[in-house]
Amino acid sequence: MRTPYPGRHELGQNFLIDPTTIATLVRLVAGTEGPIVEIGTGDGALTLPLQGLGRPLTGVEIDGRRAARLARRVQPPTSVVHADFLRFRLPPAPYVLVGNLPFHQTTGMLRHILHATGWTEAVLLVQWEVARRRAGVGGATMMTAQWWPWCAFGLAGRVPATAFRPRPGVDGGVLTMSRRQRPLLPPADLNAYQALVRRVFTAPGRGLPEIVAASLPRASRPEAHRWLRRQGLPSHALPKHLTAEQWAHLHHLSSRRA
Repeated sequence: MRTPYPGRHELGQNFLIDPTTIATLVRLVAGTEGPIVEIGTGDGALTLPLQGLGRPLTGVEIDGRRAARLARRVQPPTSVVHADFLRFRLPPAPYVLVGNLPFHQTTGMLRHILHATGWTEAVLLVQWEVARRRAGVGGATMMTAQWWPWCAFGLAGRVPATAFRPRPGVDGGVLTMSRRQRPLLPPADLNAYQALVRRVFTAPGRGLPEIVAASLPRASRPEAHRWLRRQGLPSHALPKHLTAEQWAHLHHLSSRRA
């Protein structure tokens, strides 16, 4: 499924052409409910199959020429708008996000998505290593840990570089994100919790006991150390080895004695 129009380098466009990957993305979105917002429609390789789900679909495309061409091909309730997703006003009502994110803008777009309200599920094609890190494979990153109490992250598969045109220098990966129906922490704790995660990830130390001692208020440290021992974590464990539930508990310990 090749596009006759090459991607524009300045827009970081690598178009998805692999039917198997397209079918996987559509299947994942089909398992969700509600209106759909697609990030970066290109020439419609994913938009047109998604249209077959029969749900309201809004495609956001930064390339005006492509947006205009595709807008003439879709049928209501599908629409295509010419806009930069990073400046696009997302709907306040529940919706599902899907898209093949420009690899050079992945981190910025993920931050934008995580700070947005309203979405319930996201199915995103990103760089393979980014997908692995965000899904917590091999240990969570600071960004993942900062949002874990409110979002669950998953890895739905690897996508070879040959699935794109132009072909990128790295493989892609399908990252899924789901808003937790029962958050591990209340929304009001977001800023304080994220500040704690940043302190823990950036604190000096050769293992969690030392790192926690440098990160938490002095009054919280003894109880936090007892809690760490009960978790069965080795002394050389690092912040990336904590689970979402353990991060939430560490926040409770910190805030209770702060």
